[in-house]
Amino acid sequence: MTAIVPALAGGNILYGMGLLEMGLSFSYAQLLVDCEIARMVRRLMDGITVNEETLAVDLIKSVGAGGHYLAEKHTMKHLRNEHVQVKYIDRKNRVADEEVTTSVMMERAKVDALKVLKETKAKPLDIETQKIIRGIIEEAEKEFKTNTK
Repeated sequence: MTAIVPALAGGNILYGMGLLEMGLSFSYAQLLVDCEIARMVRRLMDGITVNEETLAVDLIKSVGAGGHYLAEKHTMKHLRNEHVQVKYIDRKNRVADEEVTTSVMMERAKVDALKVLKETKAKPLDIETQKIIRGIIEEAEKEFKTNTK
């Protein structure tokens, strides 16, 4: 919910990805779940395309009231574009499986996060970039000390 409001207001930055406990800790698993939520928010912000093709009036007439649209090629063609495919969020009917809880979602994300951390080798920044970052930090520290006297 905290991602939708700024997006609807025109913001293009989401704060807090992966943060827990009011920002006191960070979770790579939570980051993956938050990225999935961000994809859903982005899809929401894209809106719904309404035109002759997407309205499918002829299909609605041929299938009829009470008909089944999921088996139609048109539905499958547009479903992938209109619906966010999720990996961590569980869309199962909870009545069908009472054991499905948020922890299952986090366990899936944790497995993937550990895999990424294990397999990804970070390349060190080049010396020039390191110097630029160091300069920015030193300037900020200097300004902070000046403003807190």
